[in-house]
Amino acid sequence: MLKGILLSLSASMLFGCLYYLAIFLKPLTGVSIFGIRMVVTIPFLFLALYLFKKQKEFLAFLQRLKREPHLLLIILITASIVGGQMWLFLWAPNSGKAIEVSMGYLLMPIMMVAFGKVVYKETLSLNKWLAIVVAFVGVISNILLTGKISLESLFVCTGYPIYFYLRRKFGLSHLHSFVVEILYLLPVALYFISQLDMQYVETQNPNIYYFIALLGLISGMALISYTLASTILPFYLLGLLGYVEPLLMLIVSFLIGERLESESYILMICLLISILFLVLDGIIALRHQHKKQKIASGLGDE
Repeated sequence: MLKGILLSLSASMLFGCLYYLAIFLKPLTGVSIFGIRMVVTIPFLFLALYLFKKQKEFLAFLQRLKREPHLLLIILITASIVGGQMWLFLWAPNSGKAIEVSMGYLLMPIMMVAFGKVVYKETLSLNKWLAIVVAFVGVISNILLTGKISLESLFVCTGYPIYFYLRRKFGLSHLHSFVVEILYLLPVALYFISQLDMQYVETQNPNIYYFIALLGLISGMALISYTLASTILPFYLLGLLGYVEPLLMLIVSFLIGERLESESYILMICLLISILFLVLDGIIALRHQHKKQKIASGLGDE
């Protein structure tokens, strides 16, 4: 259990470092960084398949795609969504939108809960209802005070629930489909890279190749750490630890010089309160699960 917790926290820390690393990749544009990230991520994905001994399962998944070609269209859609999210993640820190994207990641767990209620008719606890209501109040207050809604936040908090829904509905919630998604994005990534003038980039940033190497290393290590953690930890605990990443992203946003507008204070406070309600709900669920395991082990001993 401790190993899984450390791996999950390490993954969150690495993703936070990746968010901060973006500012050292100037003058690369957002699409250029995206293209490079896709290319340097591929080797680590295949390394993950090897480390987790998933080669046969991956080949079996490719055979499934041949039998069910409609899944290729579904994966094209999920690849587009996750590709957009991965582009936004490294574009935001250099575009003055780091806080907006961070707030989208804070809002995402609440949207996932609401999505579960609407789509899967899940029964919600009191804490989850409170999380949704408080977050809703925060979003409405922000729209009234600013007269707009952040498109970056909206894309993050709505894109991922749709992404996970499609993966779950079509039985694609595994590493194999993610590998195929990135392979789908590879031609686009290579096109963006082909448009780069690396000589100019080097003159502006002599250390650019070192930072690109770090991009690949950190991205790959974060992916493998999170995948390992997901195989060790129970779902509720993994979800609880998942709140660390958006909080680190928010801290990075302040570190790189962005400031929260006064009109967004209420939204930020509401989101943090909502997250606390979800954390409390997760802790209660963990305690219930632990009690059940103790009772079950006690009955087994008898």
